[in-house]
Amino acid sequence: MTPFRIHTGLVAPMDRENVDTDAIIPKQFLKSIKRSGFGPNLFDEWRYLDHGEPGQDPASRRPNPDFVLNQPRYQGASVLLARKNFGCGSSREHAPWALDQFGFRAIIAPSYADIFFNNCFKNGLLPIVLPEEQVARLFDEAAAFIGYKLTIDLEQQVIVKPDGATIPFDVQPFRKYCLLGGFDDIGLTLRHADKIRAFEAERLLTKPWLAHTI
Repeated sequence: MTPFRIHTGLVAPMDRENVDTDAIIPKQFLKSIKRSGFGPNLFDEWRYLDHGEPGQDPASRRPNPDFVLNQPRYQGASVLLARKNFGCGSSREHAPWALDQFGFRAIIAPSYADIFFNNCFKNGLLPIVLPEEQVARLFDEAAAFIGYKLTIDLEQQVIVKPDGATIPFDVQPFRKYCLLGGFDDIGLTLRHADKIRAFEAERLLTKPWLAHTI
């Protein structure tokens, strides 16, 4: 998992409440057993005018020119600005995979669905919670200024605006530790690889028959 420390990125405003995970990555794309390749189908039913299916070439699709992520001014955005209850609906982990693989590193919203919120941290995506009034001001600024960027400093737990003003945010210490170190669940376990190997070696010495157990 890619560590998250300080990130500066273009902001894309998703001005909708209650964006569910089926909108983030529609159900037909969940057929894949891989953890890669979901980025091209992020918000598929909103980004394209035609129905999408797995394996289609995005270049052959008809993009929706009115959708925010298709607008030229938001190309390359890596910070998503959203409204309340983002990521509601089913618990599919494919939703943060699609956001990450599209290029987003952070989301800023007033609230999130719990499972989606937890899945973001496990996949290197930082979901920041701010009061609705602050989020509304960011929406206004992102709309007013083309090329609007924010710098997110996870270690200091602040968002730095283009004028230098800072917005503090909270993050649970363990989640912060994992993001700073780039540790997913497997990475956390592998911190103790030497102890695991020592345990396995000792177990085989005391119970050698386990070496032949399938």
